[in-house]
Amino acid sequence: MNLIEYGYDNPTAAAFAALGRSDLEPARVTAVNRNNYEMVCERGTLRGEPTGHLLFAAEDAQALPVVGDWVGVQVFNDDTFALVHEVLPRQTWLRRKDPGRNVAFQVLAANIDTAFCVQSADRDFNLHRLERYFVMIRDGGIDPVVLISKIDLVDDELRQELLDAVAGVSGGARCITLSALTGEGVEEFRAGLRSGSTSCLLGSSGVGKSTLLNALLGAEVFATQEVREADHRGRHTTTRRQLVRLDNGALLVDTPGMRELGNIGAEAGLAETFGDVQALIEQCRFSDCTHTQEKGCAVLAAIESGELDEDRYEHYMKLQRESAHYQRSYLERRQRDKEFGKMVKAVLKGKGDKRG
Repeated sequence: MNLIEYGYDNPTAAAFAALGRSDLEPARVTAVNRNNYEMVCERGTLRGEPTGHLLFAAEDAQALPVVGDWVGVQVFNDDTFALVHEVLPRQTWLRRKDPGRNVAFQVLAANIDTAFCVQSADRDFNLHRLERYFVMIRDGGIDPVVLISKIDLVDDELRQELLDAVAGVSGGARCITLSALTGEGVEEFRAGLRSGSTSCLLGSSGVGKSTLLNALLGAEVFATQEVREADHRGRHTTTRRQLVRLDNGALLVDTPGMRELGNIGAEAGLAETFGDVQALIEQCRFSDCTHTQEKGCAVLAAIESGELDEDRYEHYMKLQRESAHYQRSYLERRQRDKEFGKMVKAVLKGKGDKRG
């Protein structure tokens, strides 16, 4: 198998060579199961597990392999099983706050070139959710593209309203309207999937990601289900992230639908997604302007004149506060963990000294 077909490029080859491990060979993670990984290497496809050292040396879950990662492996059992020793540095990544109360990063995928945000034209369309996706995607160094699916369910007037709404918050990101039912936009989407590049599909359950993938593959490879009529919510058809190679050589990662999307310390993503808001903030007369009542506040002036949508500004401030809060909580937890680790080491060292 030629790993170049799976995105093995010069930076990745250089990173692997820098390991200085002649006993290892490169592989790419295509799926993560509960107890093992599915991967591709020059020998073909194989399953693998992390070494004990990789598991115990990891400071948190971010250090463990995810779909799209390049890893260094040792292959055994007639080229069917591998031990994962190293995770190569990621060029880009998709990560969010771990769902629930635990303030930690969850890495969704790595080494992604383009992220396609899928929103359904009928009931799922939500600009605030789209802005959250943009922040996460851009914070990981990935290019976003918007896909408005199920466009056959709306009339021309609503179609234009959706396009105008996306243009107002996308920061120049490309937008494609499509329908897996009629085929509209599918070829335009396919043209954006380049051989050797890695893309991913993001969106809530029921927006049509699996249906779109089946249209691209020309076969019912991924299971699909209807949206629930009771609450119009989608069912979780996709249950794990997996990387597939399309006929044209492009690589695509499908992901389960996400209903929680919190960002931690995503300053870069916020700056790029809300560049218009930040540019106004920098024009305020006072550096400590609260943008509530001060004279010379460029933000208030822009809202009053209609240059800046007040709802967009309020959502920016909400995301900024949320990101900063989670970042503080994350760093405080890391510090507590380090202090606890030092205490355990000191106790163990004291017991060792007594035995001596």
